[in-house]
Amino acid sequence: MPLSVDKAIRKAQSLIKKGRSDDAEALYQELLAAFPQSKSALRAHADLRAKIDSGATPSAEPTVDAARQIADLLERGEFVKTLRLSDKMLRQLPHSSVLHNVQGAAHRRLGNFDQAVESFKKVLQIAPNNALTHNNLGVALTDIGALTEAVESFNNALEIDPDYADGYFNLAVAQGYRGDIDAAIDSYKHTLTLTPGRADAHYNMGNAQLQKQRPDAAIDCYRRATEVAPNYSKAFNNWGNVLKTQNQLPAAIARYQQALEIDPDYANARVHKLHLQAMICDWAAASGDPASVASIGISGEEVAPFSMLTLEDAPERHRLRSQLFTQNKFSPSRLPALTTPADRPQKLRVGYFSADFHNHATMYLIARLFEAHQADNFELYAYSFGPDKHDSMRQRLIDAVHLFTDVRELQERDIALLARQHGLHIAVDLKGYTQNNRSAIFAHRAAPVQINYLGYPGTMGADFIDYMIADAVVVPPVYRDCYTEKIIQMPNSYQVNDATRAISERPVTRAEMGLPVNTFVFCCFNNSYKITADEFDVWMRLLNSVDGSVLWLLQCNLWAEQNLKQQATARGIDCQRIIFAETLPQAEHLARHRLADLFIDTFVYNAHTTASDALWAGLPVVTKLGQGFAARVAGSLLTALGLPELITRTTADYEALILQLACNPQSLAAIRQKLQQQRLSAALFDSELFAQHLEEGYRRAYDRHFDQHDPEHIEIEP
Repeated sequence: MPLSVDKAIRKAQSLIKKGRSDDAEALYQELLAAFPQSKSALRAHADLRAKIDSGATPSAEPTVDAARQIADLLERGEFVKTLRLSDKMLRQLPHSSVLHNVQGAAHRRLGNFDQAVESFKKVLQIAPNNALTHNNLGVALTDIGALTEAVESFNNALEIDPDYADGYFNLAVAQGYRGDIDAAIDSYKHTLTLTPGRADAHYNMGNAQLQKQRPDAAIDCYRRATEVAPNYSKAFNNWGNVLKTQNQLPAAIARYQQALEIDPDYANARVHKLHLQAMICDWAAASGDPASVASIGISGEEVAPFSMLTLEDAPERHRLRSQLFTQNKFSPSRLPALTTPADRPQKLRVGYFSADFHNHATMYLIARLFEAHQADNFELYAYSFGPDKHDSMRQRLIDAVHLFTDVRELQERDIALLARQHGLHIAVDLKGYTQNNRSAIFAHRAAPVQINYLGYPGTMGADFIDYMIADAVVVPPVYRDCYTEKIIQMPNSYQVNDATRAISERPVTRAEMGLPVNTFVFCCFNNSYKITADEFDVWMRLLNSVDGSVLWLLQCNLWAEQNLKQQATARGIDCQRIIFAETLPQAEHLARHRLADLFIDTFVYNAHTTASDALWAGLPVVTKLGQGFAARVAGSLLTALGLPELITRTTADYEALILQLACNPQSLAAIRQKLQQQRLSAALFDSELFAQHLEEGYRRAYDRHFDQHDPEHIEIEP
């Protein structure tokens, strides 16, 4: 030890005078370990023990009974009472490591993370070589996002106790949050070397392997977790998630079902199962589910909001689900509040954030907007957290914006900080709660004004999203209360379109696409999860009414095809009359729409990009207007195109209009001619006009912020 025997004894005696007998005891133990034959150290230590035993020198720690009393309160979850009693005891025992440790634990359980950090630091001032306390401090530091300090605390714990399994586990968690996934995996391996039967370490390592794009390794970890803990429902759920990404849909459903057999109230597993059953069009299994869709995700456990958009058309419940999801998923940002500049900026810096900056439906819609923004008044930034596919759409974006940044490897907090360094005035989230989103970027406030646009057709339920781009059809005033964002209401459609999209000129025939030559072709290229029994019943009645007609659907997955054919047969329709279209390059896909006679829409979740594809290619779309955003998009597009006569409001009207058009070639020809005439003149495909309107919305939204007014609905005039 660094102190001499005499100096150590003098320090111990000073500690005794301050009432810190326990610290003096610890110092004597350290002294005697270094100088076991020192008579002066032995005498001083014996004197201290005698005084403590006689009560002449009080201990710095509470009595056994008092310690047991406060520990019982903590164990029972009575954290407020724990703090009150420990405060009272600390007035008498200010240097009690036990009491400060108890306070740290109680504060953490109450969510008082900063106070927990301070309490654990006080413990370490008293007993610096306590591995458990270093670990506890690391956990509390992780809670507040101080990840570098947390990693240091866990390493301190492991330096004291190299076999501390919890230390390795918590170190891995902090490393994972910090984005150091390889280090996290190594720490989980250390944990499992020390405690091979620790299921949560297998589970967490599976999640980490998934982040490293190693699905098979992730599945192996989830399998091991369930072998160790057969009732580990979360491991079965995540196992199912990986199988879904591998397109092993029935196997994924089976894993979700295993999770639900363990925990019937596991809402996320149920939503995942129902969504996949919708993807494979297994309506019987989905309808036989014992849970009520209407009650899922409203309270208790949050669920993925996007999946629920596909399961029911209920905008008020969608808002409640998004609010619960946001509340449970996103902690308040610890970044400093953004300040308003002294002068109103002449040029607004707008940042667009997405994982889809490549050949993707989003880019097919929005690419022209980036080029149409006025460079004199707007400076565009693009933040990509998706794959770099080096394709034409990505290059087109890079050429159009002021600065393109690939932020895949950055954590959400660091992306928000980068956007702040760029001085963004407006941040536009193009993902919302769709797959591969990074919504936590916006929880950290990347810009003073933040907008939900295009990717997610619903409310995000987040106080960190100020506005949503919409129109009077997708969000009419009567439904505005179903959206937590204020609406920037576009005068035509909310959906941007690219009037430069190429349509292949290569001649294509029905025979080439597997379609009959002289018959009516009903078409719906929506994803399979949008098709429900309700519209399918209508479609089968239409096939029955229109001799020789066929239904042309998009090829999604083998199981959906099999189930749809079985459902057709069960309704008395030859399953050969359902024809599935293979995936084609965008220009060729657009061209083949010309082979169909009429696009017929789905109900709960309309055709979105799919509808604009059809209309751009000259194929009329018949839709039914629902209640929520996702169920009203096709109606928005048709309104902006000047074809409101193709919008219906009931299932009966939808069926009647489609049948009337299918049986009256002159009526359908008139609609097609009107579509061709208005396709290039109506507002829907006027990218420059859309950009002007959107820029006005951006300016007015930022002006409200600059003038220190709260966000408010903004209506853009035509």
